Amino acid sequence: MEPQTTQKILKNPSKPNNPKLSELWWFFAAATCVKLLLIPAYRSTDFEVHRHWLAITNSLPLSQWYSDEASLWTLDYPPFFAYFERLLSLFANLIDPQIVHLHNGLNYSSDTVVYFQRVSVCVSDLCLLFGVYRLTRRLDHVRRRVMWVLVVWSPMLLIVDHLHFQYNGLLLGVLLVSVSYLEEGRDLMGGFVFAVLLCFKHLFAVAAPVYFVYLLRHYCWKGLVKGFGSLLVMGSVVVAVFAVAYGPFVYHGQMKQVIHRMFPFGRGLCHAYWAPNFWVFYILLDKVIAFLLGRLGFNIQAPAASFTGGLVGDSSPFAVLPQITPAITFIMVLLALSPCLIKAWRDPRPVMITRWVAYAYTCGFLFGWHVHEKASLQFVIPLAIVAVQDLDTARHYFFLSIVSCYSLFPLLYESQEYPIKVLLLLLHSMLMWLGFSAQFTKDKTLEMAPSRKRKDNHIGSNRSTAAAQKGGFVIGWEIWSYLVGLVLVEIWGQFLHPMFLGDKLPFLPLMLISVYCSLGVTYSFLWQLKQILVS
Repeated sequence: MEPQTTQKILKNPSKPNNPKLSELWWFFAAATCVKLLLIPAYRSTDFEVHRHWLAITNSLPLSQWYSDEASLWTLDYPPFFAYFERLLSLFANLIDPQIVHLHNGLNYSSDTVVYFQRVSVCVSDLCLLFGVYRLTRRLDHVRRRVMWVLVVWSPMLLIVDHLHFQYNGLLLGVLLVSVSYLEEGRDLMGGFVFAVLLCFKHLFAVAAPVYFVYLLRHYCWKGLVKGFGSLLVMGSVVVAVFAVAYGPFVYHGQMKQVIHRMFPFGRGLCHAYWAPNFWVFYILLDKVIAFLLGRLGFNIQAPAASFTGGLVGDSSPFAVLPQITPAITFIMVLLALSPCLIKAWRDPRPVMITRWVAYAYTCGFLFGWHVHEKASLQFVIPLAIVAVQDLDTARHYFFLSIVSCYSLFPLLYESQEYPIKVLLLLLHSMLMWLGFSAQFTKDKTLEMAPSRKRKDNHIGSNRSTAAAQKGGFVIGWEIWSYLVGLVLVEIWGQFLHPMFLGDKLPFLPLMLISVYCSLGVTYSFLWQLKQILVS
């Protein structure tokens, strides 16, 4: 019996299995090499947006940052991101002063500004690396590497940040750091970091109700005196963060202008390209009903703004169905979130917090106001953390990450980038399959499942055991059928539509992508909700 006991101890050491930093650095370096190769590739108008923000924060006093109108690309992120742009502008000014010139720098696109801004995104990804490190340092080496592949090598981040151009790696890194503290039971630090994140980008506030309920129940609900003290400490920390961020603008009397810039509700319900969410079905239903009523002889007035033309108007007009306002979308997001909030109150387990946060961002994406397709990163990256926990979640993540990555294809509409986005998605799919197959082999899954007996440890062990008996990481025919449909949608848009319709119905390929991907995201929402309710 003694040798067997020794063997068990070696297989399940009591000390955390800390990752080798050199190996993680290798993953990061490989990703950075790809990012550097993409420097000359396509860049969106967001590139000029962030360059102009460098000029605003460098050329103007703080009191004018949110009132400047020298360009269409006005500053509309919270103050911490403005401070971040100010920091970058100091280095940009040393490299090329025209980058930060308020007027002469407009639409400036020399090699110096391209390389500077591209490299700044690569460097800011160190925050993502730190978040991944904190979340993986206690995992076994297989799950650790799978998570590194899913996050550090995410094709969605490459497309959005290093081609289209944004700083999502930085922001998602802060989010991962926050949930890593919560998973460790360090609630005060988790709340502090999340408050910092909200002062970088306010759109992450969709998860604020989850944080509020969870922290109130898990950190503050400890009796009247002790609980009130904990609530006071947490509240003081959050208020202090917001005071540092917004205090200077309060002092200069700019808060009204800051809020106006951060919440431009006049932009309309949908972005130029329909993000694959619930409102795609609503818009499509309105179009179908209006068409049918028109054929029946009813006089249906077409709305002034055109959704199918990809334009963003000052409102969200519908021909037949009731108009949608920001308040309606807010209520719908809260209603969708309510089962999760009830669960978080009744059973506030640290092991569930990442799943709840991912679900919150799925709700915001599905029912929110003026949602960008890029916002799918907010739930896909946190779900990567959960995907390595059990086989069912891994299968779901395999499906969702492919759907979400494909939904970003319209961002890169130039022909020279087409092979890049296709190869990124194919490579990601293969790496996911290999990684999950290595983790969830039949023997390994059967071995792992019985060892997770505590309620806190893992929610999917029973499902993983049953699935492993069927052969490990296997995708069902329903998922394969949907993914084949995804390929058919792409073949139609790229080859068959130009062949048969030419320039007619130019909106149809994009609409098909939106509608088809919306089906996938809606399924993911329902799947996540089910997992939360049964956990």
